[in-house]
Amino acid sequence: MPRSMWRGAIQFGLVTVPVKLYLATESRGGLSFNLLHRECGERIQMKVHCPIHGEIPRSDTVRGFEYSKGQYVLIDEADFESVPLKTVRSIEIEQFVDASREAHGANFVKQAYYLEPEPIGRKAFYLLKSVLADEGLSAIAKIVLKDREVLAAINPYSRTMLLTTLYWPDEVRGVAELDLPEEEFDFKPAERTMAQQLVQAMKGEFDADEYKDNYRQALMAVIEAKVDGKPAELPKVSEKPTKIADLMSVLEASVAAARDARATRGAGAAAPKAASGKAAATKSGSTKATATKSAKVADIGSGAKRAARKAEPAASAKRKTA
Repeated sequence: MPRSMWRGAIQFGLVTVPVKLYLATESRGGLSFNLLHRECGERIQMKVHCPIHGEIPRSDTVRGFEYSKGQYVLIDEADFESVPLKTVRSIEIEQFVDASREAHGANFVKQAYYLEPEPIGRKAFYLLKSVLADEGLSAIAKIVLKDREVLAAINPYSRTMLLTTLYWPDEVRGVAELDLPEEEFDFKPAERTMAQQLVQAMKGEFDADEYKDNYRQALMAVIEAKVDGKPAELPKVSEKPTKIADLMSVLEASVAAARDARATRGAGAAAPKAASGKAAATKSGSTKATATKSAKVADIGSGAKRAARKAEPAASAKRKTA
């Protein structure tokens, strides 16, 4: 069972709902890299250094606030707990607003948290959840997390409610410095109709399970190629901007491609999904190579270490010769 990272209560009016807060997301296990000295290839060591006592263990460090030049006051966890602010241990709902994010500028989300009601507060918790869902509202609140007060929105989600922390207005950059056109654009009826048809052809229900992160596997292939001493295969990407004169023809071709892709996906669950005819042909033409690479990727950790051990004598000889 996951551990709660905050415990307190939701406060709105005179209603108090004891809750726990859990991180709703987690960092995916990506590839980790070490810093090496370019000249000799040895791993760099990050050490904590005190100008008086030299190297010290990280456990001997404390937080301090510089109140004057070179003058610090030490701050520990008890000091943070004693901050005279209600939001240290409560989620203070300030107001209820329309759930549409555009309505209250809550587009810039920092982090998401699940709320879990304590047994004594479950009825009030689900009453609030029900009212928010029925009225299409979000609760705007403030809470202290990680030593700072943050703005947050509370919304019904699945069998619980989701608290998402937001950026303060002065943390959000304006658009004044962007090179944005002042003039209005006139679209031909045919262009608008074709764009609408393209959107409709690509429209569907969002299912996050259908989306995969291909970057990690592709990066593994690059690393594996370097371990084997082979050149990495460069991607063939064409991102030329669409010219105004070609807009209509490109839209027509896009609509046709989107409809073909939808027809291919609907042809049968047994058939693999293909984004385009070219992608499908490339995939079928390299099944054997892909399977081989997938097997290597699955064992890249041990494979890379074995290759590194094999290469070490030659690398050492090369450094000595140099």
